[in-house]
Amino acid sequence: MAPTLPSSVAVHPLVLLGVIDHYNRVCEDTKKRAVGVLLGQVAKGKASCTNCFAVPFEEDEKDPSVWFLDHNFLENMMGMCRKVNARERIVGWYSTGPKIHTGDLDINELIRSYCPNPVLVIVDVKPKDLGLPTEAYLSVEEAQKDGAVIKTFEHLPSEIDATDAEEVGVGHLLRDIKDSSISNLTSDITAKSAALMSLGDRLSELKTYLEDVAAGKLPINNEIMYRMQDVFNLLPSLNVPSLVKGFHVKSNDIMLVLYVSALIRAIIALHDLIDNKIMLKATEKKAAEAAVGTSAANGTLTAK
Repeated sequence: MAPTLPSSVAVHPLVLLGVIDHYNRVCEDTKKRAVGVLLGQVAKGKASCTNCFAVPFEEDEKDPSVWFLDHNFLENMMGMCRKVNARERIVGWYSTGPKIHTGDLDINELIRSYCPNPVLVIVDVKPKDLGLPTEAYLSVEEAQKDGAVIKTFEHLPSEIDATDAEEVGVGHLLRDIKDSSISNLTSDITAKSAALMSLGDRLSELKTYLEDVAAGKLPINNEIMYRMQDVFNLLPSLNVPSLVKGFHVKSNDIMLVLYVSALIRAIIALHDLIDNKIMLKATEKKAAEAAVGTSAANGTLTAK
């Protein structure tokens, strides 16, 4: 029976945490990249990456085609992982890229000796834009015009998937992460701003999809239409006068609290400024009196 060829990749939160930990331990503040093995299962054309482990890796910065991957360490680690969870098998490998390198096809051929069709997941450990921090690829053979066959990477759709237990764990982890230098108000506003930006991106994608369907560029997907209809059904009806009035009253109350808070903050800042000036003048006066006293004492000693 021929092995299943993955058509999509699902990355679990444990993999993202493992990759970031590997990068911070080995490659932070350097130009190196972290490379490791992805563990999981391939079912119904989807490669589920549920676990991973790091592998010692080195490459020449001047010539990326020169690299070394410790496959003996890989085999030993895989043997220990099989003792813990026999269902997890090698489904591919990861790299912190942030892009495909010259020697990645050769590394993929090495991983192929442990997995028939390994997937490559490039994880962006320092994302600058909102969106998924992963890019998935699969090695395929491509025929050229001259009849030659070369191997290249084909992009695969990727997603972030999690079990119920993982969602609970990630929720607790995010809740416990606090930065003492950042106030709760600042973090709340930053989170809401990021959420609104993400919502804008999703609405833009929906608009593009509907325009392509209306223009005949894409076929109609009933499942997507059902989901969009559910979203519209959950929206509040703004045609009800009482609801509109309630929104206005709530908005005005919030704005009043913000306005009063800003006034109080400005008054406290002015009071602190006045107190600092008074303290500064008192300190200067004491320093001047001390200097006059010292000069008088020195003059008396000189006269004697």
